[in-house]
Amino acid sequence: MHAILNRPTRWAIVLALTALAVAVSYQWLDRPIAYFVHAHFHNEPLFARLTRIPEFFAPLAVLAFIVLGLRALMEKPLTRLEAVALLCALSLVVASAIKNQLKLGFGRTWPETWINDNPSFIRDGVYGFNPFHGGKGFAAFPSGHMAAICFAMTVLWICYPRLRAAYAVMIAVVAIGLMGANYHFLSDVIAGSFLGVSIGCFAIALWEVGGYPRLRSDTIPAAS
Repeated sequence: MHAILNRPTRWAIVLALTALAVAVSYQWLDRPIAYFVHAHFHNEPLFARLTRIPEFFAPLAVLAFIVLGLRALMEKPLTRLEAVALLCALSLVVASAIKNQLKLGFGRTWPETWINDNPSFIRDGVYGFNPFHGGKGFAAFPSGHMAAICFAMTVLWICYPRLRAAYAVMIAVVAIGLMGANYHFLSDVIAGSFLGVSIGCFAIALWEVGGYPRLRSDTIPAAS
């Protein structure tokens, strides 16, 4: 059974389950949730604040890359924590690029009108996908904020498992903020979560298959 359900097979199964969850949410859950949020939490600032957590990742990633790059120029080996930080920084760039291409490919409209008078479900009754339409008004799917928080928390989940409860809370907080502010439909959040977890797992696997020391170990040995 272990040979059959290898990691690529498990990933494909989760992908299929994610696609099913997205389809169910799109058909039966997204619109009722959007209506409910608009009726009960419209313009509630708390939810908007919760969504800002992943926005700190980009400047931190730039800073980490510069600092660790300077260390590398001085031929200083990376500690385990520094290696994890570097992996997160580089993965953020990849996550952003993939997320942008998927947003363009799906072309989904937003629950509410927030950006440049964008068409939305609440104001205009616009609901659905418009493949390759382009423009910020057609970029709801998948959620980039969920992709960012999930990839970072996935890397930490794998490398520092003792704090997994805290990582789960962080993911839940951002998801609640995105839906509570009506920034995203539930299906956007589901898809963004899968994207982020996938990128986190891919990043760790690529690091280790490239012959680098396993990040699950206590330390990274110094270069000889």
